[in-house]
Amino acid sequence: QVQLVESGGGLVQAGGSLRLSCVASGNTFSINAIGWYRQAPGKQREVVALISSRGDSTTYADSVKGRFTISRDRAKNMVYLQLNSLKPDDTAVYYCHAVLRVGDLWGQGTQVTVSS
Repeated sequence: QVQLVESGGGLVQAGGSLRLSCVASGNTFSINAIGWYRQAPGKQREVVALISSRGDSTTYADSVKGRFTISRDRAKNMVYLQLNSLKPDDTAVYYCHAVLRVGDLWGQGTQVTVSS
């Protein structure tokens, strides 16, 4: 069984930066692609960034391209999301999501709040 735990969220001023971390534990060999999603109050959950199993392919939402960077350290079972040039519209709960060999898995989320 795999577990995902996010950390690194917080309150930051517009233009600031944060680094989110997601650590996977358990049967991590079952993890394929992994990514970050976010959900703002009153809105649907949306994809932010995805990274392939080997870490050699990434995909970003148009709204975060050039500002956010996803990376993966397979040896440490870690996935990171570097958030730069943050905007108030980036305020949301950020979730780590893993595609497993069978099924998928969500973390509990970490709150990011950007003040104007």
